[in-house]
Amino acid sequence: MPDPIVAAPAAPTLAVRGDARRFPVHRIYCVGRNFAEHAREMGSEIDRGTPVFFMKPADAVLAGGGEQPFPSATSDLHHEVELVVALGRDAEGEVTADQAMALVLGYALGLDLTRRDLQAKAKTKGLPWDTAKGFDRSAPISEVIPAAQFGALAAQRLMLSVNGSVRQQAPLSDMVWSVPEIIAELSRLYELRAGDLIFMGTPAGVAALQPGDRYHAAIDELLHLDGSFTSR
Repeated sequence: MPDPIVAAPAAPTLAVRGDARRFPVHRIYCVGRNFAEHAREMGSEIDRGTPVFFMKPADAVLAGGGEQPFPSATSDLHHEVELVVALGRDAEGEVTADQAMALVLGYALGLDLTRRDLQAKAKTKGLPWDTAKGFDRSAPISEVIPAAQFGALAAQRLMLSVNGSVRQQAPLSDMVWSVPEIIAELSRLYELRAGDLIFMGTPAGVAALQPGDRYHAAIDELLHLDGSFTSR
């Protein structure tokens, strides 16, 4: 293979609990409107027949969270805390919901940071809102915990606090579409690969972040993610 004309960037990776090997990120799929109360607070109702998907670039991940610069070009940055599914096997074409969980390596905890003002402007014009979702460091994310250590998805509680005040919390059982249903639907649209991440949607309570804010996210005692924002 000929040498590249520019140096190839290193692939983003995530730590895996209990394993010295790291998880290489291939693609980031995101599910919109997967908690009914959040959909309503955004002015939408749930159509159970069709999940909403969008994507972030793989290098939007901020592995382990931590301090980050406040994003540019926004005065209305919102937090969206989410369960993240990490795929450890390629899908051989389309899979059914019954087959989907065999692809899952484990789970992580992530933030889908959103430049809400840019999203709102794009929506009013009927335009794509990639700039609202797919910017640098827009996906802080924890380590990956293997599925066997996480246990069966049930009523584990998703939570986010900002500066010590809880803003978002809901059981995972409130998700409109389950993990196997989402994997099956994505497999109809894309060639799913080991290294893919799926952000599973956020509960109600999304709100603005400011420079200097600190956040703490958790799924029960299983996963934690902490971070903060410096001034621009």
